[in-house]
Amino acid sequence: MRIFTRLVLIAISFLVYSCTSKQTIDYSSISTDDGFIAMGKIVFQQNCSPCHNINQDGIGPRLGGITKQVATEWLKGFIKNPGEVITSGDERASALLEKYKVAMPVFGHLSDENIDQVLAYLHTQNLSLEESQIDTAALKDPIPEKIEMSDLVISMELVTSIPASAEKAPKARITKMANIPGSNRMFIVDLRGKLYELVNDKSRVYFDMAQEMPDFIPQPGLATGFGSFAFHPEFLQNGLMYTTHTEPPGTQLADFSYADSIPVTLQWVLQEWKTEAPNDPNFKGTNREMLRVNMVTGIHGVQEVIFNPYAKSGEEDYGLLYIGIGDGGAVEQGYPWTANNIQNIWGTIIRIDPKGNNSKNGKYGIPPLNPFINDTDPKTLREIYCYGFRNPHRITWSSDGKILASNIGQHNIEALNMIEPGEFYGWPVREGTFVMDAYGSMNNVFPLPKEDSIYNITYPVAQYDHDEGNAICGGFEYTGSLIPDLKGKYIFGDIMIGRLFYVEMSDLVIGQQAAIMEWQASYQQGILNFKDFFGNDRIDLRIGQDSDGELYLYTKADGNVYRLTETLSF
Repeated sequence: MRIFTRLVLIAISFLVYSCTSKQTIDYSSISTDDGFIAMGKIVFQQNCSPCHNINQDGIGPRLGGITKQVATEWLKGFIKNPGEVITSGDERASALLEKYKVAMPVFGHLSDENIDQVLAYLHTQNLSLEESQIDTAALKDPIPEKIEMSDLVISMELVTSIPASAEKAPKARITKMANIPGSNRMFIVDLRGKLYELVNDKSRVYFDMAQEMPDFIPQPGLATGFGSFAFHPEFLQNGLMYTTHTEPPGTQLADFSYADSIPVTLQWVLQEWKTEAPNDPNFKGTNREMLRVNMVTGIHGVQEVIFNPYAKSGEEDYGLLYIGIGDGGAVEQGYPWTANNIQNIWGTIIRIDPKGNNSKNGKYGIPPLNPFINDTDPKTLREIYCYGFRNPHRITWSSDGKILASNIGQHNIEALNMIEPGEFYGWPVREGTFVMDAYGSMNNVFPLPKEDSIYNITYPVAQYDHDEGNAICGGFEYTGSLIPDLKGKYIFGDIMIGRLFYVEMSDLVIGQQAAIMEWQASYQQGILNFKDFFGNDRIDLRIGQDSDGELYLYTKADGNVYRLTETLSF
């Protein structure tokens, strides 16, 4: 049984709402039938796990023991219509929103049976990590310094609206914008399956993943579906395009898989597509599979494929494909050993040669200058360029050749990393510049040890904690001409709450932390409150860049695409 949407933030952590333990909770209506519980586990894994874990906080609170802490009827009502519960002034719902900064959509379309099944499963799950086990050395506020507001206000104009792929928010799950190299043809992808070309400020379907790949699935939500796309630097000559998408577990034998004891929720697939008519308005061509990866959950998948846009023909990096591969949620599900070594693909950035064939499966090449190409251990994955990420969500290059990758954190730190070949970036023993216990409570981070240098960990060049936001939205160095005030700045933001940030490119130095500044956007001469403007408390912000280096803002909430145009004075 598959539900096509994720379940919401339905519970409250024991620490925040310890008063519930003083109440008598009647959970006699919760089913204890084994079959009902088993079905609840399936529904939970397919829909709830992207936001929730039993023992660890994530986007939402941990859910172990929740049915014994919160009234059953309250949980049911909140799942069906959280917004209604919040606006009613409910104390518990308001506190939940305050802590996690994300309001939830209406889930009235879930059947009562679905909800009862999930609650039956959760009722069998108790916390194995009690608050009393948390080390008192844990940092309550990892980064006490607050991000300062700059006086920078940038105007934006509406470019187009991507067709809605759902009736309710997120109306269009648009995530990535990119152009065909050597042209001004711009494209934007909806995770639900369509790749659109933007033509004269209008969108038209260029490629439909659901039509091309019969096993394609866009659920369980968040970041699954049509993950990413990249056109080969010579696309106008060779017609090659690369995509990632999700399919059900077991669809085909995976090139990278877990031990049988570890569950698999879905598979991520990298495809190469070839058209004989690269100038046509609609893609028609053939495809071949290059690699397939099993994932424990539907989060932190293969959401980035990209070529170095500055590499020239004949240079080492020209035509090599970089792929950001998340940990698949394995660490927070209790399998941290899968994501911190060079013998596993999860939590890495890999670099491959699409035209080669010296990989283990013979479907792509491993570049001769990859950092682990000469490693003597036969288990080493020589595809790996660097490792130690939870979710290397976006990769970009600066005009002077720096590689930058945004890494979405667990419960404390969002990070911007400068990428160097062969380096270890810390996950899951580090979150940002802090120690994390991947085998204990991942809700907490600790100061670095005095002897930290012996671990050879490469730390972020900029970071912020969850007092400021929830999930970093990777961006770009501004290279356009419309907004001179953005020159020399890397522009990024926070996906969940829509704040806009920048750092000075000159401040990005490995071993140091660049100061993050906030800036504001304006529309029709008014400074924006994004929650009001986009009509949703969950902003789902993304940033795009066109072939001229100009920047765009867009969100899943409404599917509108805006171009940044000029600096304003207020």
